Amino acid sequence: MATTQKAAAPAKKQGSIGIKDAIWIVFACLIIAVLFFNYGLGNEANFANNDPEGHPINLMGTIYKGGMVVPVIHTLLLTVIAMSIERIFALSKCIGKEKLAKFLAKIKKDLKELNFDQALKDCDAQKGSIANVVRASVSAYKAVAEDPKLKKEVKIAKIQQAHEEAIAIEMPTLTMNLPLIATIVTLGTLTGLLGTVTGMIKSFQALAAGGGGDSLALSTGISEALINTAFGILTSWVAVIAYNFFTNRIDKISFALDEIGYSIAQTYAATHADEA
Repeated sequence: MATTQKAAAPAKKQGSIGIKDAIWIVFACLIIAVLFFNYGLGNEANFANNDPEGHPINLMGTIYKGGMVVPVIHTLLLTVIAMSIERIFALSKCIGKEKLAKFLAKIKKDLKELNFDQALKDCDAQKGSIANVVRASVSAYKAVAEDPKLKKEVKIAKIQQAHEEAIAIEMPTLTMNLPLIATIVTLGTLTGLLGTVTGMIKSFQALAAGGGGDSLALSTGISEALINTAFGILTSWVAVIAYNFFTNRIDKISFALDEIGYSIAQTYAATHADEA
């Protein structure tokens, strides 16, 4: 029994688990956004008479007129991009050296031939979270097959349990940092809306001051409103695409793991049909 429990335990993690403390990524993106806002967008060359308080003469100067909400939205946009890059590398490490479809095809071939030692070797060569899950299931299969004291139903249940436990351990690796991207989907739009409101307030203040209002102040307020709206929508747009892309990829991985776990359990049931 002790041998069974030991073999059923998931293999040691071999894949990259990604960046745990994403707050540092957000902080770094904030610093980059603030520096770009002050020294890139706010460069004197972007304004008439080299006066940042004056009229912008290009797109960068116009974006600068969006106000202090601009670096906040840029921080969110940069965070989405950084987290997307991090997820691409992390998922690549989790899947392992070969493509998922090719690796699972090897495992299915090994199972069909009842060559479990080769399946374990393939898992060791593949590395990563996916291989860890498969290795745990195959190891459980070998362990229960060598234990004559257990009934067939119990053995199949132990194989399935080992598979589910391995998935429970490895799945957080796949979904790490996705909640942050999902949060930015909403924050991007809300922050853009905040910038829109503050820009319109400035516009109405300009209209209220002296009847017709100061045209420069009026245009500045409108620019702030429209720029923040545009960047807020862009940030949410990128975040939605990134989130759906990664969740769809993780779902495919989950379905593939469920299929291979079911195959291992059914292989045992078929090859031990005469077992009580």
